[in-house]
Amino acid sequence: MTRQERIKSTLATFEPTVLDVLDESHKHKGGRESHYNVTLVTGAFSGLARIERHRRVHALLGEEFASGLHALTLTLRTPEEQDALGGATIASPNCHGGSKA
Repeated sequence: MTRQERIKSTLATFEPTVLDVLDESHKHKGGRESHYNVTLVTGAFSGLARIERHRRVHALLGEEFASGLHALTLTLRTPEEQDALGGATIASPNCHGGSKA
């Protein structure tokens, strides 16, 4: 199973209405299976601040970070927020560390 598949499987515990996991490692020197852009839309985020949403995702993916995951760009929304924003996602920034050296 690839890291992308493991991330998707792990985040499925949120019972998302939208779950998109894009491997962007090819954009980074030496970054094999290290950089991902995740869009996760779930009712489980209702009432949670943005930082708490990030903390929950990072906690679930702790083993992936320990085994080489370097960077995540996260778009974490409730279904209502996703509808209000027309489904726009966050673009990944350029990497300035880790695998770029």
